[in-house]
Amino acid sequence: MNTLQAKPFNILLIGDDCLDVYQFGTVDRISPEAPVPVFNFCREEHRPGMAGNVLTNLQALGCRVEFLHGDTSTKTRLIDTRSKQHIVRIDKDAECSPIEFVTAIPPLYDAVVISDYNKGTVTYDLIQEVRQGFHGPVFVDTKKTDLAQLEGCIVKINKLEHSRVISECSDLIVTLGDRGATWNDIHFTAKKVDVADVCGAGDTFLASLCYKYLESNGDMVTAINFAIRASAIAVQHLGVYAPRSEEHTSELQSH
Repeated sequence: MNTLQAKPFNILLIGDDCLDVYQFGTVDRISPEAPVPVFNFCREEHRPGMAGNVLTNLQALGCRVEFLHGDTSTKTRLIDTRSKQHIVRIDKDAECSPIEFVTAIPPLYDAVVISDYNKGTVTYDLIQEVRQGFHGPVFVDTKKTDLAQLEGCIVKINKLEHSRVISECSDLIVTLGDRGATWNDIHFTAKKVDVADVCGAGDTFLASLCYKYLESNGDMVTAINFAIRASAIAVQHLGVYAPRSEEHTSELQSH
């Protein structure tokens, strides 16, 4: 069976790190102490989240990645094993100081990827410093609203984040969930799939976009279509997920 032959691109990844904790259990009754469900714990799983999930996805595509991040936040999700429904999410956000470069970025990277969840690791100044000092493509996924300050980067945000922006940049990709994405007034459609969990789909999109952009020598249309297909694979799995090479190949053959 032929699988995707990943190229070993060198990537500098900068962003907010997170540990995703999944606690699985069952709910059989309501507490006599308060009108809340009693969660019977069964097992626990740990997975990298936020920029850590971008790292996992880039590595799954065969990329060599150096990861610069701040302190690690934790998101704990309680999930009912029968319905697969999230009962509650408990966030413990780290207080991160901004990353600062003491030397110039060495010219050994094919791209820089910035995964900004607005936890304090990434500032406008940092993004601008990277854009000015690095001579390759810079991909940014951000929750910031003044996108004009990110001019010169390839910026990806989702529909909700786009509704909050106060300015835009010229190279902006807006993801629309099951409706695909837009870029430069072009609408890219997505194949309908059974969605188990949208958590981490944006991370998969960002990593896949970067990889395919490099692999296709800067063909943005090809890169966006590839990223949409990769995200469609990810949302069919519970929790954050990095598609394997054979899944990419199978998805490509189905189109």
